[in-house]
Amino acid sequence: MAKTSETIDIQGKQLQVSNLEKVLYPEAGFTKGQVIDYYVRVAPVLLPHLRGRPLTMKRYPNGVTGMHFYEKNCPTHRPQWVKTAPIWSEGNNRWMDYCLAQDLPTLVWAANLDDLELHTSLSLAADIMRPTVLVFDLDPGPPADIVLCCQVGLWLRQIFERLGLECFPKTSGSKGLQVYVPLNTAVTYDQTKPFAHEIARIIARQHADLVVSDMKKALRTGKVFVDWSQNDDHKTTVCVYSLRAKDRPTVSTPVSWAEVERALKKADPGALVFDSEKALQRVERMGDLFEPVLKLKQKLPKVSELEAAAGGLTRGLRRGAKSSKTASDKATPSAQRRAS
Repeated sequence: MAKTSETIDIQGKQLQVSNLEKVLYPEAGFTKGQVIDYYVRVAPVLLPHLRGRPLTMKRYPNGVTGMHFYEKNCPTHRPQWVKTAPIWSEGNNRWMDYCLAQDLPTLVWAANLDDLELHTSLSLAADIMRPTVLVFDLDPGPPADIVLCCQVGLWLRQIFERLGLECFPKTSGSKGLQVYVPLNTAVTYDQTKPFAHEIARIIARQHADLVVSDMKKALRTGKVFVDWSQNDDHKTTVCVYSLRAKDRPTVSTPVSWAEVERALKKADPGALVFDSEKALQRVERMGDLFEPVLKLKQKLPKVSELEAAAGGLTRGLRRGAKSSKTASDKATPSAQRRAS
């Protein structure tokens, strides 16, 4: 009979882990031990994206089919070697003590707490009001799917190319696509949030039949919501390489623009779904496609430059986007679940 708990040594630090055989993803039979194993194996590329950033844990003590809760305050029963950062919360009117996932032992400790998803700030704890990146979360409203998000992502890329900036896509690990624009310069959320909002408005105006920038859920049916609101100091975004609490252990996975274009051309939502093993295979083969997000320095343009940069967005790819919507409509329920 397997032990319910045991003490392990990780890089010289002692940690008690428990219930490793507990199934956290019932449909896939994926256990807590496998969750920990995934995070250990992906740690070399994941940790650089976690270090220094306040971490909000999303914990599933009874697996993905059970209740879950977000934990912003780092648990008081944490090991003494888990680093924390005090962050002022306007909403709570008090200081919150966030965990910092600085090293492998902390990552394993969090996984042992059934923290399946890792949600981080867009800024570093040391300078919480200065985001290092601009983010767009592309959220499809059924029956639209990630294929339509690919089209919208390519429009975003076109705008930033005209502005002389690079941007990088990743899957959300759920149903959508996310586009990151590295900045790593002295900007504030007071600059990035209105900038992102205006880009969302422009794309929604030019493609009102496919895109919305308004948060009202009633407007999203069959369209992609360009969520600009994540660019805020009190918001978090799922970290690259984080697991997601879906039926299967899918991963928020960095992808190339060529892969985005192929998924759009083939109208294949499944082409951009990666579980834990596939994500690890990609890292072994491709390295960290998201590494430039940490290092690339780019200047945020002025909002006044956006209309010219977005003028006449290429419409030639819309055929693929519309056909993807049709394909989604015809997909079987099981296929739609696999793609979500």
